[in-house]
Amino acid sequence: MANVKLAVIYYSSTGTNYKMAQWAEDAANKWGADVKLVRVPELAPMSAIEQNSAWKEHYLATKDQVPEAQVEDLEWADAYIFSSPTRFGTLPAQTKQFLDQAGGLWAQGKLVNKVVSAMTSAQNPHGGQEATILSLYTTMFHWGAIVVSPGYSDNSIFSGGGNPYGTSVTVDGEGNMKEDIEGAVRHQVNRTLQVAEKMVNG
Repeated sequence: MANVKLAVIYYSSTGTNYKMAQWAEDAANKWGADVKLVRVPELAPMSAIEQNSAWKEHYLATKDQVPEAQVEDLEWADAYIFSSPTRFGTLPAQTKQFLDQAGGLWAQGKLVNKVVSAMTSAQNPHGGQEATILSLYTTMFHWGAIVVSPGYSDNSIFSGGGNPYGTSVTVDGEGNMKEDIEGAVRHQVNRTLQVAEKMVNG
């Protein structure tokens, strides 16, 4: 049986979605997948980043440590876990720009049947988490990808805030997560990989 190749693709300005992506990477490694953790390239100018100390600190700490996501990663992987914050109820420009570069692969049919699931964060419980995940899934529907939501398939979903579309977390002004979502992240990854394994191995 072939190993499942998983790309964990994240964008994080101050570190929340990076932490979620790290949990996802660890869960996938324990599951036995071939995992690639990559960050969506930053588009904001340094002048903007420097206005937020947490953003600047996280950017400088990870820019040379985590490889930038490449469109080729989308072709390589059998499955994707996306983790991205919400911006006004939809994806940040950085994540959208990365997805928009996949037109060539889409035109060649190379994104069909990729298995995908998504996670997000916001500063309040009704800050657009569900809308952000659904906006990413809209792109996946155009690709012909297989969307795997966690639903209410495990008790960890409830303790993590109860979002059936994908794990989401509320973050306070200091960047602290208000819900305990690690279990929900790990369950979501395992569920995604179980579906991906069926696709890969028939």
